[in-house]
Amino acid sequence: RLDLQARLGFVSRSPRWAMAHKFPPEQAQTILERIDIQVGRTGALTPVAKLRPVTVGGVVVSNASLHNADEVKRLDVRVGDTVLIQRAGDVIPQVVKVLDPDRQGRPADPFAFPTHCPCPLSTPAVRELDEKTGEAGVITRCSGEFACPFQRVRRLEHFVSRQAFDIEGLGKKQITAFFEENIITEPADIFTLKERNDVLKLEAREGWGETSANNLFAAIEERRHIPLERLLIALGIRHVGQTTARLLSTSYLSWQNFHTNMLAAMDRHSDAYIQLTALDGVGEVMAEAIVQYFAEPHNEGLVEHLLAQITVKDAVPPKNDSPVASKTVVFTGKLVEMSRDEAKAGAAALGAKVAGSVSAKTDYLVAGPGAGSKLKKATELGIQTMTEEEWLTLISGV
Repeated sequence: RLDLQARLGFVSRSPRWAMAHKFPPEQAQTILERIDIQVGRTGALTPVAKLRPVTVGGVVVSNASLHNADEVKRLDVRVGDTVLIQRAGDVIPQVVKVLDPDRQGRPADPFAFPTHCPCPLSTPAVRELDEKTGEAGVITRCSGEFACPFQRVRRLEHFVSRQAFDIEGLGKKQITAFFEENIITEPADIFTLKERNDVLKLEAREGWGETSANNLFAAIEERRHIPLERLLIALGIRHVGQTTARLLSTSYLSWQNFHTNMLAAMDRHSDAYIQLTALDGVGEVMAEAIVQYFAEPHNEGLVEHLLAQITVKDAVPPKNDSPVASKTVVFTGKLVEMSRDEAKAGAAALGAKVAGSVSAKTDYLVAGPGAGSKLKKATELGIQTMTEEEWLTLISGV
């Protein structure tokens, strides 16, 4: 009845008189052909199910993460099993369960999680201790650290990723090829490619030509001047993502100031360490990870080589007199006038605290088309929500 609908009205972007039904994710069955181990940039060993290709929700799926040793044991997945898979959230491939746990008499040994890294060095893999409880955690890590070639190449991939140096033409494929040929073994090598090209002759290599080589050199040159925030992301310090890198850059403003303070913070009783742990969003676990990064001579060497090739741009102090200064802002949905990263950077420059999730401490939620669970939670918590246009109007007088 339209009269009752009118009486119930709307909230934010949805009517009170209607409910959306989300269909359960489409599922399919396939064969688990093998379990591979992938090594991340921090040494984490992640089991990955290699599946017989199957279409799920219009997408061909052949891989699915099994996350860790505990998850493999819980699912009790074994090579040759028929498994049920789905795309969690209609996006991420996920193994739901084994369809034939008795295996009809088929011999299948339980998967033995490796005790050594699959890298050529075969260094021992250790179960990481939980930093809070001191008990064994769920992550198994390669103990090879800087000697492990798998970790080194993953770190290089992270270094050129979109939120870090974002060098067009240097993706995973190119980084892996250059690393295997000892052309790029550390970040500084990226910035000497052009001057070494008389010997390397990149344009003569398979898959390259004069135009693509010159485009790569130009893209690298564009990144010789890098904002402090992007450098902090690129270093790959554990627990330091985009939000923390932005916080650190606006707190210390320059690389020299940040680096000097991190060296001083190695003394856990120093003012520098106390200042670091006092930053909103940086606890002891994160502070320890940052300080330990710079306590490692290998990292200091890599950074020194890199700084000889680049210039780090100082961060701009956040404004304290803007209407969003000290306010916690969350962006969700698709933005039209700017990218999500641009919106976050702009809000931070105005002194706002940009968060990735909604909580009782959130002041504003900026919701674009397609906003979902964050908008629902904000509405439930009574948090002020606004459109992208309303956000731009709010900050337009700054």
